[in-house]
This record gives sequence, structure tokens and C-alpha cells, in this order.
Amino acid sequence: MLRVSLLLAIVCVALLGLHMMMGSSGWGYDYLGAAASTILFDIRLPRALLALLNGIALGTAGAVLQVMFRNPLAEPGITGIAGGSALTIVVVLYSGLTLPLSGLLPVVGMLGGLLSLIALWLIAGGHTSGLRLILAGVAVASFCGALLALVLNLAPNPFAYLEWSLWLLGSVANRGWEQIYLLVPSMVLAFGLLYWQRNFINAHIFDQQTLASLGFRQNWSAWWVLASVTLLISASVVTAGVISFVGLLAPHLARLLGENRPPQLMVLSGLGGGALLLLIDAVVKLVPTTVELQLGVVAAFIGAPWLVYLLMRQARA
Repeated sequence: MLRVSLLLAIVCVALLGLHMMMGSSGWGYDYLGAAASTILFDIRLPRALLALLNGIALGTAGAVLQVMFRNPLAEPGITGIAGGSALTIVVVLYSGLTLPLSGLLPVVGMLGGLLSLIALWLIAGGHTSGLRLILAGVAVASFCGALLALVLNLAPNPFAYLEWSLWLLGSVANRGWEQIYLLVPSMVLAFGLLYWQRNFINAHIFDQQTLASLGFRQNWSAWWVLASVTLLISASVVTAGVISFVGLLAPHLARLLGENRPPQLMVLSGLGGGALLLLIDAVVKLVPTTVELQLGVVAAFIGAPWLVYLLMRQARA
């Protein structure tokens, strides 16, 4: 596991370097001239770091959800958590309440994600395996999407409508160090909570009956774990919009590398998610379009067929 983790970390660093070399005007650093420092450290580096950190956050969140729900199809976007976070953030921004307190936006998004999680649990009737959870997640995500559409239709001007719509599609372009400073504290807090509850997460290698006999305060621990997951997702939504399927693809990438144990799965999923999102954003920068493609759109083109494949395989099982 250590070798694979180191290899993935090296891949992430290599992709980070390659990502910084890519620009609309050419490849490399020589042509930048006197503006090299500004372009590299104020434009390209924040974008690359934001893609890496968002991939780590979403990959880890997806792995934790799959472990906790014992469902390989669980994912931040499919379960409706990302949609709930986005809805809450847009509603608060629409009201203008957070202008002096923008650092609290991940917490605001976390509350929306937790409400979506509660709704998901109630609709699924406590069943976290099979297609019932996914169908409940689709229902929650669809309802949040409808409410988002309503809020966008009520946008005060067409420029706000366009800005919010593009943000919801997911992107790390035109972002700066402010988003990094917003994302990192949330990730540190969320990873701290996950480390605190590591024994409870690791115990999910056992079935539900055995887990109940191990002496954990299950409801208490489960809500702390899920709170940390929603914090990761909401911080990602705040800084990069809604990027679906990374939380689904990264854990399956880790499983293809031979890891199913929760600690190793979480680590490899985080590193794999970071590498995956860097690679997808590199594709976004390379595709010659008049308007740059949104990161979330390209991720969906990759992730949706994989989800269909997983659903078909599960149906045959």
C-alpha cells in the first residue's frame, strides 16, 4: 500500500508540474517572459492546487460514503449531498447575508448537505445498500436541482444568473489564492474528524451485527463521520462548484489497485481523486474551444458511463 501511495503521490506532483506548464498561449515557461512570475504563481499554481485539493476532498468523501453505506455506488453527487450544499450556498448568496462572512460559506454548505443527508436517510428508509439508496439520492438531487433552478430564475439580473449557472457546472478556472485559503481549513478540520473516528470507520470491514457488538456509539460516531464528509463536499462546492463522479471514480480506481480496507481505500481514493481531477482539468485546458469547457461537464462525460457500467454489473450480480 505504501508503494502505491508513493507512486500516486509522485503522479500527482508530476501532473501538478505539467498542469502549470500548460497555457492558452503555448507550452512551457520560456515564452512567458517578464510576466512569468505573475502567470505562474497567481494564475496557474492556484488553479492546479485547487484541482488537486478538490480531487483529494471529493475522492476521500466518496470513499468514506461507500464504506459507511456499504455501497460501491454511493457518491457525493448521486446521494444529493452536493446538490444540497450548492442550494444552501446559492440561497445565502442570493440573500446577501454572507458578504462580510465568506469564510463561513463551507459551514453553510455543510448544513445544507446534512439536511440532504437526513432527507436521503428518511426516503431510503434506513436502507443503505442496493439501488434504493441511489434512487433516494436521485430524488433528493433532483429536488435540490429544481429548487436551484427556481432560485436562478429569480436571479436579480442576467449577469448573476450566468455567473451562478457557470459556477454550478464546476470549474477551477479564474480562481485564486482566496479559494485555496477557504478550502484548506475545511479540509484540515474534516480530516481531523475522520482521523478521530478512524477506528469506527475501520470497523466497517465487519458486518452490521458484528459492528454493533464492538462497543461504538454508532449513531454518534456515524454523524461525526458524515459531518466531516459533508464539510469536504461543501468546501469543494464553495470553491469549485458541483463536480460529480470524482467521488465515484476515485474509490473504484483504488480498488483496481487492490485495496478494499477502509484506511488504505481512503488514502488511495484521495490521491487518485487529486490525480484524476488534475488530469481532467488538463484536458479542459487542451481542448480548443471558443469558451473553455467546464470541469464538471467533462467529469460527467467520464463518470456517467462508468456509473452505468457499475449499475449493469450490480444488476447481473
